[in-house]
Amino acid sequence: MICYRCGCTLSEHDFCTSCGADVALYKKIIYISNRFYNEGLERANVRDLTGAVNSLRQSLKFNKNNVEARNLLGLVYFETGEVVAALSEWVISKNLRPRKNIADDYIDMIQTNQNRLDIINQTIKKYNQALTYCNQDSLDLAVIQLKKVLSLNPRFIRAHQLLALLYINSEEWEKAKRELTKCIEIDTNNTATLRYLKEVDEMLLPEEGVKNSPRKKHKTDEVIKYQSGNETIIQPVNMKEGKGVTSLLNLGIGIIIGLAVAVFLILPARIQTARADIDGELRKVSEQLDSKTATIDEQQLQINELTAENDSLRQDLQAYLGTDGTLQSVDSLMKAAGAYLTDPEDITAVADYLDEIEEEEEGGETGNSEAFEALYDTLLALVGPNIAQAYYDAGYEAYRQDNYEDAIPNLEKAFKYDATNGEALYNLANAYYRTEQEEKAKETYRQVIELFPDTEKASKSEEFLAEMEGTE
Repeated sequence: MICYRCGCTLSEHDFCTSCGADVALYKKIIYISNRFYNEGLERANVRDLTGAVNSLRQSLKFNKNNVEARNLLGLVYFETGEVVAALSEWVISKNLRPRKNIADDYIDMIQTNQNRLDIINQTIKKYNQALTYCNQDSLDLAVIQLKKVLSLNPRFIRAHQLLALLYINSEEWEKAKRELTKCIEIDTNNTATLRYLKEVDEMLLPEEGVKNSPRKKHKTDEVIKYQSGNETIIQPVNMKEGKGVTSLLNLGIGIIIGLAVAVFLILPARIQTARADIDGELRKVSEQLDSKTATIDEQQLQINELTAENDSLRQDLQAYLGTDGTLQSVDSLMKAAGAYLTDPEDITAVADYLDEIEEEEEGGETGNSEAFEALYDTLLALVGPNIAQAYYDAGYEAYRQDNYEDAIPNLEKAFKYDATNGEALYNLANAYYRTEQEEKAKETYRQVIELFPDTEKASKSEEFLAEMEGTE
């Protein structure tokens, strides 16, 4: 034991012989901490892990620098499946004593084994997922997750207890007892386990009536007494008369007693032994079946998810495919490029194919490649102004003839292919206004004001917009 002030070794005196500090109370605290450590060590040796944890925590309360108690507490946590808590204690221990500390070996044992780390991470994630399923009242999925957890870490007591609780909730008492028995094998004095086990035993072993043993009745037969020398002879009256009957009766009683011994002593022991062997085999088969059932359930869920995803993808692909099995947007782009290369002056054919691409993209995201977008932008830059002018001419001509039904789509496409054509947008707003589509007219007038400010078109748009809003 060293002095807390100067670090020198203490003697049997209640003061430090080096610096003179009073160490009487300090010694008592260290002794109490060591006593709790020894108590925790004794409990851990008999697998009373819960009691060991309590004792070691008390030891650390009195002396947080007790490295041996902290290392042992980490080992107890690790034995109960609490790997994260164990690593926390070992890391603290390593910081307290950087050199010659066995905690280094414990930490390296876990961190240098990537497979072990992956198993620990999966265990924590699956256990948390099981808790989530329990909170969502998806108890079947929680049971499957806990079985996976225990297949990865069979000594995880909290997983065993939670699985036992789920079995108790579903009134599967035998399965619950099997899980609690595994907990007892790991930690013999866990309070929660013992409480659950008591509830399960009360359901599996109902109270039996107390059997009353019959009273023995004694029958006193008449006897004949006579003196022979110094001895007194006592003889039953009917000994001679019933000697043969008595022999047969004794023989029958002996046979009955032998059968009773065989039935009540020997046979039950053999039956109990055979039953224990059968229960052991049944337990192994049941564990294997539970593991396989959990795997099958998980695979079935994955199959269902993949089937749904496959159907969704197939529907999306079917929407993208044309009648000949090619992507419609790609087919339309190729046709537009081919028409332009064949006859650059034939703007109408190119415009029809580009319109098909626009209609397909309006129906949803197509997910086109970069090459597709590059070719589309290049082709649009080459023919876009000409297409816009053609649509504007057709739309304006229809507008002048008061044929607004034909003017609107042409003017819309003219502005779509050339966003600088303010006349097309202004005439489109007027066409909407003439056909009493007031909402679209207002929106288009506002767009003219925003895109072409300080122009005559903007001023007229403001006047029309004020007039429409004033009449409401």
